[in-house]
Amino acid sequence: MPIVDAHAHIYPDKIAAKAVSAVGQFYGMEQAMAGKGSPTDLLACGTPAGITHFVVHSVATTAHSVPTINDFIASECAAHPEFIGFGTMHPDFGDMESEVERALSLGLRGFKLHPDVQGVDMDDPRLMDFYEIIAGRAPLVVHTGDYRHDHSSPRRLARILRAFPDLVVDAAHLGGWSVFDVAFDVLHEDLVRAERLYVDASSSFAWIGRRHMRELIRLWGTDRVMFGSDYPMWDPAHELGEMRRSGLSEGELERVLWRNAAAFTGADVA
Repeated sequence: MPIVDAHAHIYPDKIAAKAVSAVGQFYGMEQAMAGKGSPTDLLACGTPAGITHFVVHSVATTAHSVPTINDFIASECAAHPEFIGFGTMHPDFGDMESEVERALSLGLRGFKLHPDVQGVDMDDPRLMDFYEIIAGRAPLVVHTGDYRHDHSSPRRLARILRAFPDLVVDAAHLGGWSVFDVAFDVLHEDLVRAERLYVDASSSFAWIGRRHMRELIRLWGTDRVMFGSDYPMWDPAHELGEMRRSGLSEGELERVLWRNAAAFTGADVA
């Protein structure tokens, strides 16, 4: 059975250590980061555990870094068929439409945003312009939820989804990191029924454990949830082990571990 890690970050070797340190500092766990952040380290961590594909991306913290990051992700996908690449965008980038066209022409499957790291409200008008460009053309992975910030509030995502009925979204971290149950209450119901909202389970086990993970996956619907590690924050092999031990049935695991990610990304992983 193929297994897709639907949420992993990679960085060029020369800046990987610095990038991993910055992420660790942002979340107050600099000494606990599991990976080195490089493409080769991701493969070394996940492949022996049976993970066959990885949705990889990186976040642009400045506008001028957007093309460089998109080029890097595309080049790594060309070098590693295990990778499914998602590009990035920044609210201050000038010609978003041209860069979207270019990124898609490079073979990137969609885009990733992290409103908290980028310091922008998820429903900022500049990003609303971006959603209009990609709606119906490419899926979006967006970090959602943080009890310390409001930029990525699930309530902001609900407004976005209602404004753009063709936008396909992975609301990362079960729809709201650190506010998992609030996220479900805000985003479920009509938005899930529209069959265009997915969630990934990355960066969740450490906070909610296996029992609550199983409960939330079934509440969201096992055709909506994707396995993800949030590498380099967590070890993909460990996170996969937690998912396998969560008490889901084999049929449920098949959907969570690969079928849903294949549907979301449009990639052939079978």
